[in-house]
Amino acid sequence: MSDLYDVLRRHVDDGTVPGAVGLVARGEDVEVVAVGSVDADGSAPMARDSLFRLASITKPVVAAGLLTLLDDGTVGLDDPVARWLPELEKPVVVRTPGSPLDDVVPAVRPITVEHLLSSRPGWGFPDDFGLPAVRALFEVRDPTRSPQLSADQDGWLAALSRVPLLHQPGDAWLYNTASDLQGALISRASGRSLPDFLAERLFEPLGMADTGFAVPPGKRHRFTSAYRPDGVGALVRTDTPDGDYAELPPFASGAGGLVSTADDWLAFGRLLLNGGEADGRRLLTRSSVARMTTDHLTAAQRAAGALFLEGQGWGYGGQVDIAPVDPWNVPGRYGWVGGSGTTAHVVPRTGTVGVLLTQVSMENPTPTPLMRAFWRYAAGVI
Repeated sequence: MSDLYDVLRRHVDDGTVPGAVGLVARGEDVEVVAVGSVDADGSAPMARDSLFRLASITKPVVAAGLLTLLDDGTVGLDDPVARWLPELEKPVVVRTPGSPLDDVVPAVRPITVEHLLSSRPGWGFPDDFGLPAVRALFEVRDPTRSPQLSADQDGWLAALSRVPLLHQPGDAWLYNTASDLQGALISRASGRSLPDFLAERLFEPLGMADTGFAVPPGKRHRFTSAYRPDGVGALVRTDTPDGDYAELPPFASGAGGLVSTADDWLAFGRLLLNGGEADGRRLLTRSSVARMTTDHLTAAQRAAGALFLEGQGWGYGGQVDIAPVDPWNVPGRYGWVGGSGTTAHVVPRTGTVGVLLTQVSMENPTPTPLMRAFWRYAAGVI
């Protein structure tokens, strides 16, 4: 059986990634391996505390943040989000998914907090990116671009409100936009910026000292570079060598804006495995953790989201496995992947946390061979 070093090393040696950090925690037993370099130039070795762009494994963290507001009574699942996001009070919906932007009908129900948490507000990305309403959504915020490059929150909400929904609120699972809306809702409902709120409610009590929406000067030497495959076997650098993530963005993306380390996401994963407690302090109620890690989709919604979900379900902020399609799929396994080349999951049945961080972006929504190899290892099947 290969060990974790072998699993990661072979993908560094074949040029898939310059480096990687893999962490598998089974109870108190934590295995961490750092291989390769922080960049393609080999300027420094990868380290356990190297900093990575989390991309969409930000989503579970932000969902947990919103659930703390549910726990303290600030928001309710059935509350219309227009109470805090008035820009979204009267959305319209395209008559059919393929309809032009001016062929619309009124929304038959308000967008609720639960619709945001379960990724069913009516905005988001389906399996067909060419639909008129989807192309318009890309114009407002392109998730393939750095989350640092965006309008301010109020400007984004105003622009989004002018894009018709692809489906009626609650009718369809759609990817990504709901998580940015969760971040905006947190900010408006709490009266604080999303970075400050998450730091107070989650990062500081969990000891996630390296997690945030920017990388301060004293930590920049630990910040890995970012790349994309060029399609012919080489890597193209995509970050700004001296300034990427140097400052807080105008709009902190709840869908993918965090920078962190493997150990910090482990602390978050253990919070979920412990039912919302950390070091004797309750940060989330057990009922909120249960809601977060339970599938909320219908069979038809799961089928329509197959490009992203591969037949599995969706909780709040992350995928929930419901069927053992592949060896790593354990019913109840919760987590997600990040387009920057990251994955993070918890498996309540086995008490396992698995985190893989790399610097090379995914070419499409399908998880990479390296991700799948890591999942097989974490599941103990290779």
